[in-house]
Amino acid sequence: MGEFLDQDATSQLIALASKRVSAVELLKAALARHAQTHGDLNAVVAADPERALERARALDDARARGEPLGPLAGLPMTVKDTFDVSGMAASSGLPELRRRMTEDAAAVGHARRAGAIVWGKTNVPVMAADWQSANALYGATNNPWDLKRTPGGSSGGAAAALAARVTPLEIGSDIGGSLRVPASFCGVFSHKPTWGLVSQRGHVPPSPGSHAERDLNVIGPMARSARDLRLLLSVIENGPRAPKADPAYLKETRIGLWLDDPLCPLDSEVRGVIQAFADQLREAGVEVETIPSPVDMRALLHAYMTLLGGVLGEDLPPKTLRGMERMRFLTRGQVERAGPLSNAAMVMAYTARHTEWMAADAVRARLRTEIAGAFEGWHAILAPIAPVAAFPHDRRAFQRRTLATSDGRTLPYNAMLTWISVATALRLPATAVPVGFTAGGLPVGAQLIGPHAGDARTLAIAQAIDENIRGYVAPPL
Repeated sequence: MGEFLDQDATSQLIALASKRVSAVELLKAALARHAQTHGDLNAVVAADPERALERARALDDARARGEPLGPLAGLPMTVKDTFDVSGMAASSGLPELRRRMTEDAAAVGHARRAGAIVWGKTNVPVMAADWQSANALYGATNNPWDLKRTPGGSSGGAAAALAARVTPLEIGSDIGGSLRVPASFCGVFSHKPTWGLVSQRGHVPPSPGSHAERDLNVIGPMARSARDLRLLLSVIENGPRAPKADPAYLKETRIGLWLDDPLCPLDSEVRGVIQAFADQLREAGVEVETIPSPVDMRALLHAYMTLLGGVLGEDLPPKTLRGMERMRFLTRGQVERAGPLSNAAMVMAYTARHTEWMAADAVRARLRTEIAGAFEGWHAILAPIAPVAAFPHDRRAFQRRTLATSDGRTLPYNAMLTWISVATALRLPATAVPVGFTAGGLPVGAQLIGPHAGDARTLAIAQAIDENIRGYVAPPL
């Protein structure tokens, strides 16, 4: 059955529909692959195989009777452990959260009603607040390309499981690159939707039971192919299905290549991989032109940090937040000198007053209007996702962490927020695609940023790239 696990979700569904494999057989193969890789990866950290097998048998029986089935009928899949699943509460890395009676999160419920068999939960950092997927409850998840490195976060367990062929589909979330960074680090695809396209109900954080649609945060699909992203998004999105663009005709596609900004550092090796990919696009007939930053990044980063702090501050322990309130008066005035990604800026963001949040929201509104003009000339903007490729596990205190580049520079850890900030702060869609490898064999991804509600556009371009230029490559694990 291993040959089916090597295929993407669409091909697995074709095999199920043609009865070349049963749902039970495919689920057992996925469980066996999990058992084979778990010691190395620690990607899937909770499972409910008994109920999953019961559901698989029921779907096989329904197929044998010729009953109409959903678009994901019989497909085994895992879900990021920030989503509540019936019988498997979201822990978000905290033991006290998993001891709850739960129902399916909205997106999970959509997938299950479409016939998916949800059998496991994938690892995350505590409260989804890191670019490494580790917590005291389940430990650290390793990158299938290099076990000494992180798969990214916060959807790191999801990306590792996808890359290792443990699961063909995943549902992740993104507020600070949490869909795109793991996809880049593990060599898979993901899609950060336009804000509000997919319901956040049942996602933790915020606190369990909240009905809030959190600012900046989005729910989106992860997969090993772009066509699978389109499939899963069509299942989990809200309301009537949006029109789906046909796979892009590359010779009619115009892309703006954004690789430079003084506030957005980039490892020279990562830059070289993306530039080489841009050359491949040109050879395929895509019109690619290097462009400057599409917005004023200093204004955007200041606004984004304030908006982000307003969201994440709700998840901080009260004692920590009180300490930051005291620090606020010591750090006031340092932000302009230290920059929008400094620890001083973080303190000011987490303790922002409502008037400061309103000012940041006004900047966001202005920049949303300004960037709309960029998409009059380009179908999408191609940009880096992270300043570096997957980095070694780093368990130091957050404020002591740094990023090392291949060319000997040391970057602040918060530089991970730079390239992802435009799509997040301005609520735009962004599709992550694998674009190549570093000299050391680590995957590098890039993001296709589209206009507001332009999800179909970036996904169509991603599918054309996947099917005509390059796509997922299996790690050696």
